[in-house]
Amino acid sequence: MTSDYSVTMTVLSIRFRRPGAYDRLKRRAHLGSESISAVGERLIDEGLRMEAHPGVVFRDGPSGRRASLAAGPDVWEIVGLLRDLQGSLDVRAAHVADQMGLAEPQVRAASRYYAEFTDEIDAGIAQNDEAAELELAVWENERRLLSG
Repeated sequence: MTSDYSVTMTVLSIRFRRPGAYDRLKRRAHLGSESISAVGERLIDEGLRMEAHPGVVFRDGPSGRRASLAAGPDVWEIVGLLRDLQGSLDVRAAHVADQMGLAEPQVRAASRYYAEFTDEIDAGIAQNDEAAELELAVWENERRLLSG
């Protein structure tokens, strides 16, 4: 059996000069049962993404790590609403901001993040849609079985 893709790995050696930084990284890896390399790679990637997209942070949740607004919902939630609306991006951003109680720059931060990481956010939207469909099916089955 062959793989459809190849993985390119790059090795990076880091010298930690800030007191305690390595110990914090090691503790974080241990808490999450991850390797130090995996945690370091994730934190570097997320840090670079947050630097490129101010206002976006990363949170743990039932579906894993996800991009969110610092003081707001997940990026996929905002993008899901933006995609469902008609009109220019400015009109849709204003509507979503009003509907979600956000400032328009927050909505635009989410849309800019989506523009760069489309596949990631689309996967989050699809995962949420699947979970919602499953919950609806269970609820409908429960109602059908217990009514009457």
